[in-house]
Amino acid sequence: ERLAFVLHDMFAVPFDEIAPIAGRSPAAARQLASRARRRVRGAPAPDADLARQREVVDAFAAAAREGDFDALVALLDPDVVLRADHALPPDAPMLVRGARGVAERAFAFKQLAPFARPVLVNGAAGAVVTPRGRPFAVMGFTVARGRIVEIEVFSDPARLRRLDLSFLDG
Repeated sequence: ERLAFVLHDMFAVPFDEIAPIAGRSPAAARQLASRARRRVRGAPAPDADLARQREVVDAFAAAAREGDFDALVALLDPDVVLRADHALPPDAPMLVRGARGVAERAFAFKQLAPFARPVLVNGAAGAVVTPRGRPFAVMGFTVARGRIVEIEVFSDPARLRRLDLSFLDG
């Protein structure tokens, strides 16, 4: 974990190059670095129960779809962090901290909630948003103690084009 974290975050080594060093796939190397980041930040360990993670993420999607701001806030840890790899809209922050701020961001995109489909992102509950049948964003959630503590949003068009989402067609 530490090796993947230091090489990637401190020296900007791509996960494709870290993978053979760690004896893992690029996705596994990415997960190793993610776990190390959480340890460094002192973040709580994610809930191991995938079904429980899915319940919390589904409740979050339902609250966004229904426009229930209070329910959104209740599902978020007070210190939740949202990170995005691409600003949408272009002037939006790529890092948002705190339950109210993250809920406001989710509330702003409530029109996209009906297009969210459950997926696994790095082995945890996540969602892919596909309006008009094309990927708009992939969201990975970290759920700890029954609340969302972190949301990673990937919406960079070049990055999304490289994803194999063919499994969603059937």
